[in-house]
Amino acid sequence: MLIAGSAVHDLLPIASTVADLLERVDVLQLLEEARAASPRWHVEDLRWEGDGSGPSLLAPIDLQVVKACGVTFAGSMLERVIEERCMGDATRAADVRAELADALGTELADVKPGGPEAERVRRELLERGWWSQYLEVGIGRDPEVFTKAPLLSAVGSGGAIGIPDFSSWNNPEPELVLIVRSTGEIVGATLGNDVNLRDVEGRSALLLGKAKDNNRSTAIGPVIRLFDETFTVDDARQVEISLEVCGTDGYWLEGVNDVSALSRSFEALVEATAGRHHQYPDGFALFTGTLFAPTQDRDESGHGFTHRMGDQVQIRAEELGSLWNVVGRTEDLPPWDYGIRSLWSDLSRLRKEAHLEAR
Repeated sequence: MLIAGSAVHDLLPIASTVADLLERVDVLQLLEEARAASPRWHVEDLRWEGDGSGPSLLAPIDLQVVKACGVTFAGSMLERVIEERCMGDATRAADVRAELADALGTELADVKPGGPEAERVRRELLERGWWSQYLEVGIGRDPEVFTKAPLLSAVGSGGAIGIPDFSSWNNPEPELVLIVRSTGEIVGATLGNDVNLRDVEGRSALLLGKAKDNNRSTAIGPVIRLFDETFTVDDARQVEISLEVCGTDGYWLEGVNDVSALSRSFEALVEATAGRHHQYPDGFALFTGTLFAPTQDRDESGHGFTHRMGDQVQIRAEELGSLWNVVGRTEDLPPWDYGIRSLWSDLSRLRKEAHLEAR
C-alpha cells in the first residue's frame, strides 16, 4: 500500500509484492499515478497488528532478504568487545569497560577502517592481548555482514517483539535500514530494531545466529520512504534516530543513533553484502548498525540495561516516522506461521477475486 498524507492506496493492481514494485525502475511514476486514484483506506483505518478491527500495519517488506551489518560504529564496537571479554556476564561489564578504555589509549571513532592508523591500533592491542574479532570487523578491511531474519518473519510497527527465556542480558538496537534492489541500487530507507541478546553473543560469536534470529526478533517500519527529490540517499546519511524505552516499572531509557557517525559508507556496506560474490534477485533490506549500546543501569549498579516484559520501545526519525513495539516473551508470543506458500496462496486467491469482479 501507499500512504500519501492521510490517504492509503491499494497497490496490489500495480504489483503483487513489495519486491516486485521496488524492482520497477519507474516505481516513482507508478506511485504518482496511484496517488491520483481514490484511496481505498485512510490512515485512521489502520490498526496495530492483532487488533482485528481493520487492516494491520505489517513490516513494509516481503520477499527481500533481511541482512545486517554489525560493528559499524566505534561505540557499539567497544560494547561488543566488552561482551566478548565478559563471556556474556553483565556483572563484569563495568570493570571490563574501564580496562578497555585504558588499553586503547585512542579515540576509535577517528580511526578509518582498513587504514594505517587502524593497523597501528591493531598491533598495539595484539601486544596487550586485547585484540578482538569485533575490532577486526570494526576497523579492519571487511565489515561484518550476516543474515538477520528469514523472508516474511519481520514484524511491523505495533507488533510485539520477543526476548527468549534463555536470555537475561539484552537490548534494542535502533537502526537505519536501507532498501536495496537486486542490482545493488539503494532505493529507500526505513527504521529497524535489531533485537540483540548480549549474553548469548557474548559467550561466543559463533552463537550470532542464536542471538539474532528468534521469533519476532526483527522489527521494521513503519513504512519505506523511497528516495526522490524530497529525500535523497545523502539526506539518509544525516538521519538522527531516537530511541525511548518505557518500562511498566517506571524505568525510562533514551538514546540516539546518529547515522552520520557510521564508520563505513552505505555503498561500502552494500558492496560487502551483494555483488559478484552474492546475488539477491528479490532485493534485500540492510540494517546498517547502531551507535547506541545502553550502559545505563536498570537494576543493580554496574549491571547495565536489560529488557523486561512489557517494555514499550519507540524508534523515531523525523524523516521516517515511528517504529513502536512492545516486548514480550518470545515463546509466549504468536508463532511465525505465515511463509511463502501462504503468501502465494493468498495472492492467487486475490487474483481470482479481482478477475471475478472484473467480469
